[in-house]
Amino acid sequence: MDEKMIRKYAYMLAKVGVNVQPGQKVMVEVMPDAYQFVPVFAEECYKAGAGQVIVTYLDLGLLKVRAKYESAESMTEILPWQRESYETYLKQGAAVVRLEGVNTKLMEDATEAQANAIFAFVDNMRNISRAYTRDTQWLIAMVPTQAWAEIVFPNEPKDKVLDMLWETLLKLCYITEDNDIEKTWEDLKANKQIKGQKMDSFNLRKLHYTASNGTDLVVGLTENSRYSFTPPKDSKRISFTPNMPTEETCTSPDKWATEGVVYSTRPLVLGGKKVENFGFRFEKGKVVEVLADEGKEMLEALVNTDEGASYLGETALVEYDSPISRSGLVYYTTLIDENASCHLALGRALGGGDERFNSSQIHIDFMIGTPDMNIVGTDVDGNEVQIFKDGNFAF
Repeated sequence: MDEKMIRKYAYMLAKVGVNVQPGQKVMVEVMPDAYQFVPVFAEECYKAGAGQVIVTYLDLGLLKVRAKYESAESMTEILPWQRESYETYLKQGAAVVRLEGVNTKLMEDATEAQANAIFAFVDNMRNISRAYTRDTQWLIAMVPTQAWAEIVFPNEPKDKVLDMLWETLLKLCYITEDNDIEKTWEDLKANKQIKGQKMDSFNLRKLHYTASNGTDLVVGLTENSRYSFTPPKDSKRISFTPNMPTEETCTSPDKWATEGVVYSTRPLVLGGKKVENFGFRFEKGKVVEVLADEGKEMLEALVNTDEGASYLGETALVEYDSPISRSGLVYYTTLIDENASCHLALGRALGGGDERFNSSQIHIDFMIGTPDMNIVGTDVDGNEVQIFKDGNFAF
């Protein structure tokens, strides 16, 4: 892949994504396979003014070995030095970046219990950072690796797939050789804000999802479930783009008001292990049944992580005709696959401001969009509004 284009991707992440500020520290979590990209990204952060870039490598291969031989209690324990090493920088206002990759083949022979332990450890570590990210910038982005490329393009020559994945990712992030990437993303954000404001204008209190795969779900909303974003007038928070790429228009639902059945339409990866063809049955907001032939143990452990893990924290609208969906590929990472499909998230709500928004240690997105999905909203006066028809916005 052209080094110039890879550097432009790193520039986008540093400037548009995390928006590094002068003198700011940047904490980076990355998998070892992406080691060649790390110096490029770090240099772009320094060029943007970073005072220090701190890199932590997340080695799933080592975690797999640990999960095989250690007890679940030992495996999931966060040691004092680990917490302190994170909080030292977070207390100084460090920005947080996760550069992720995919290697589902690595975990194919791991048991569901081992995958659960790996997921719990990684999520517990990330929760240290999450406690601080209401006051600082954060970013999740992908880095193409050979292992991931071979999964996305299983029938292509192995010496070609990495370049193919880079080309695909750059396209999904709207990067071209000569475009002004900051202006491009400014326009994308403005268009998303327009959609969000349109959704808010309906003053909805529930959304009814139906699809031919059996999904028949009602998700309740509150008067504070806002799809657009307007920062408080006295807010000093720095503008940033937390997910790249992104196509979603989303909000937090009423924790107690989800009823019905929903089925996934794309794979979910937990602890590095792939789960497919599953669903959930909700009553009074809570998951009361996990519907799955494989991966059921993992999903049941997920919804029992804590009291809020079995309730929804996000409902997101993404047109089936989105650029990521049109690529015709499955990426086996929530960050990209969620932007090809309407999705929901179990666990933590997107923000506060309403006692009916959920609270949890976890926030796990799963994809539910289909080409025939219909969504009908009901407003505060009981009037119905067609939101989605045949997989896309109806307005």
